[in-house]
Amino acid sequence: MQKVELLSPAGTLEKLKIALDFGADAVYGGVSHFSLRIRSGKEFSMEEFKEGIEYAHARGKKVYATINGFPFNSQLNLLKKHILAMAELKPDAFIVATPGVLKLAHALAPQIPLHLSTQANVMNVLDAQVYYDMGATRIITAREISLKDLKEIKKELPDLELEVFVHGSMCFAYSGRCLISTLQSGRVPNRGSCANDCRFPYEIYAANPDTGTLFRLEEDEGVGTYIMNSKDLNLASHLKEILDSGAVDSIKIEGRTKTAYYAATTAKAYRMAIDDYYADNVGINRYQYELQSLQNRGYTDAYLVSRPFEKHDTQSLDFTMQLGTHQVSGVVTEEGTHFLCKYKTFPHDELEIVAPLHSEIEFIDNEIGTIYEREGRVYLKLKQLLAENKKVWNEVHSGNLNPITLPTKLPPYTFLRILSSPDMENYPKS
Repeated sequence: MQKVELLSPAGTLEKLKIALDFGADAVYGGVSHFSLRIRSGKEFSMEEFKEGIEYAHARGKKVYATINGFPFNSQLNLLKKHILAMAELKPDAFIVATPGVLKLAHALAPQIPLHLSTQANVMNVLDAQVYYDMGATRIITAREISLKDLKEIKKELPDLELEVFVHGSMCFAYSGRCLISTLQSGRVPNRGSCANDCRFPYEIYAANPDTGTLFRLEEDEGVGTYIMNSKDLNLASHLKEILDSGAVDSIKIEGRTKTAYYAATTAKAYRMAIDDYYADNVGINRYQYELQSLQNRGYTDAYLVSRPFEKHDTQSLDFTMQLGTHQVSGVVTEEGTHFLCKYKTFPHDELEIVAPLHSEIEFIDNEIGTIYEREGRVYLKLKQLLAENKKVWNEVHSGNLNPITLPTKLPPYTFLRILSSPDMENYPKS
């Protein structure tokens, strides 16, 4: 049986490695301003992107290169050079957004498969057929599409791969089509520089042009003024429905500009969900326990399993971001012998070890610290904060760049986290 692909974001080389190590089958990312994440794309040089592709291929995994911006006429020669340069790196596909770029990429690099970006907003069989005829081997469907419509497309075009978003930020408009950022700050969403103006609080005023009267409208207490702020997508609890449909070839996580911990945790949670599905052993609480540990804008299952007009809980009107249930205390170095503090750490703190699935962790008790298991989770307590330079600290904080010694070696990029929400102590973990 061909398993569904798990596709994760890769905003940097480090995040690329982390996403793959924590369970992703493939990652996506870009290099230049032709990617829809300029801030993220700049963090990859061509050399780093090449290294990332080699890292993935050595592990039997894939990298999709994003060339999904909407170019100006003045950029077309540069775009041609970019397509040719990216093709030399041998990614597993290009992600493109417009018919013109699709046609150009097909002509310049016919050996590279083409995936149509969600920016194209494909919602039906007719549009899917047009892009398929033009050479697209996969369509990343609009976030607003329904599972029923996905099944119809797959029925009519069984050889066309379909990819859907299952987790991450939601756009206030049809993906990428909002112009509020352009209007207010000159940053164009479909060219990779959206300022996320929909996440801001707004005050509403009423004006009478005949009298010149202007007054502020008062909102009821508790209603909130984040009037365009969408909740984050979270479909981990609906994965069985999605995969039972037989229409989905790849499930995608949004978030190239998010943290390394986000890349790790989402990959691990959805990897567990996928593997459990094929083992007929669904454990929704396990996935949500991990996903609740991330900062989020509130979660919604959005529109894949429900029509937009049936949903009334897709917005967070009273806040733009809330803390997750855990704080990341540290991340283990690539050598696995030390960790770098990312929050604050004291001797005898109980730190949960978040390692890639199926990692072998040595339980140990020595002069540095103790690693032990409790209720199916693995924890670390440090008896002393011994730095790599042999200095002993009473406490370390995120500004401290001294690697702190671990009692035994841990997998590279393992995260150490501490519970910040007491309510999660009793959260079901299976």
